[in-house]
Amino acid sequence: MNRRDFLKAAGAGALAAGAAAIGCSPQKESAGAPQGKGEMPVRTNPNNGDKVSLLGYGCMRWPMIKDEQGRSVIDQETVNALVDRAMADGVNYYDTSPAYLLGQSEKAAGIALSRYPRNSYYIATKLSNFGDISEKASLQMYRDSFGTMGTDYFDYYLLHSIGRGGLDLFNKRYVDNGVMDFLEKERESGRIRQLGFSFHGNQGAFDDFMKLHDKYHWDFVQIQMNYIDWTHADGVNNVNAQYLYEELCKRNIPITIMEPLQGGRLANVPSNIAAQLKAREPDKSVASWAFRFVGTHPGVLTVLSGMTGMEPLEDNLDTFRHFDPLDEEELEFLEQMATLMMEYPMVNCNDCNYCMPCPWGIDIPGIFRHYNRSISDGTFAQNSGQKNYDRLRKAYLVSYDRAIPTVRQADHCIGCEECMLHCPQSIAIPKELQRINEYVERLKQNTL
Repeated sequence: MNRRDFLKAAGAGALAAGAAAIGCSPQKESAGAPQGKGEMPVRTNPNNGDKVSLLGYGCMRWPMIKDEQGRSVIDQETVNALVDRAMADGVNYYDTSPAYLLGQSEKAAGIALSRYPRNSYYIATKLSNFGDISEKASLQMYRDSFGTMGTDYFDYYLLHSIGRGGLDLFNKRYVDNGVMDFLEKERESGRIRQLGFSFHGNQGAFDDFMKLHDKYHWDFVQIQMNYIDWTHADGVNNVNAQYLYEELCKRNIPITIMEPLQGGRLANVPSNIAAQLKAREPDKSVASWAFRFVGTHPGVLTVLSGMTGMEPLEDNLDTFRHFDPLDEEELEFLEQMATLMMEYPMVNCNDCNYCMPCPWGIDIPGIFRHYNRSISDGTFAQNSGQKNYDRLRKAYLVSYDRAIPTVRQADHCIGCEECMLHCPQSIAIPKELQRINEYVERLKQNTL
């Protein structure tokens, strides 16, 4: 199926036909239209009938504060308030991991959700055995999650971030140590209601895991999907989301979505792109376009958003309460915006902090965040012929020193590549740090 045919199929006027064309079962509630205007749309999981809110809560970015000892801890009071607001508007899917936020995310989510009846929400957590892959350690992590979250079953359980390392690493983490056999028995017992995985890798690896569907019967799969990654995925090992989506739909495997905003990048697009989005929808946020894009696709069960504060939560609730699927022309327009976005030299970092701590003390996500923000804000010093170049040049250098301590800046990278082992985006981090450092040096020497 070519892109134009797919756009026609996925257009708002033919969503059910589009689902059939690529193998996805049409949603009973259509592609996201709420039961009543102002209500949260739900999608029905064809495996078990779960009524899942189209907007899900990603718990990787709970708000953090400093405790009395100066340690970074989750702000539980604010988390409770965010969950209360989300639950009030029908958000019932919460995705976490024992690896998120220094190991604190599961506990914070469990505390907030335990104040509600267990059958009023769905918990998704993961087996994040990135370090010790032994059977003992892996099963201990699994069992600890029950106590940490205060539950006796998991609605959705994921093998965390498979793909990188291919089948060899998958076998080491889950098969050779007997963990997959154990998890399948847990699914049979009902302690795991749906078993799936989150994917980060190349097309070959994904195809290998699809071949395992006959053996393991994946109940769902979580992929990164947004209007850039749909056909413009970058990084060392990434594959276009369109391919992942269509392959899953062929097998009628429900899809959960991570990074609909590509780590916030699609909420803070360059100013000229933002102007075009706002010209079409003056009363809607830039981010709403990204959520509408993902929600338009009927094979998507839920769209995860890591809403750190009340403002993005309210904006997302407004987008989904009045959900408006994109039509063919709007999908074409977003493809044009995605193509334009690729012309900007931004780093595809989603600020997950998996690369941290750097053994050499470099603030990797902070450096990327500062660099990307200057591009999206239109304050990027490009060359000496640029209008206001001297002011922009000085502003970047001053703000860089303020944002990133000197000893943690890009010039201290030694290229050990330890960070690349942990990056879910498969970013060539040392290469990007070198590129930014060379840019900074040229600004200092005024040779752009």
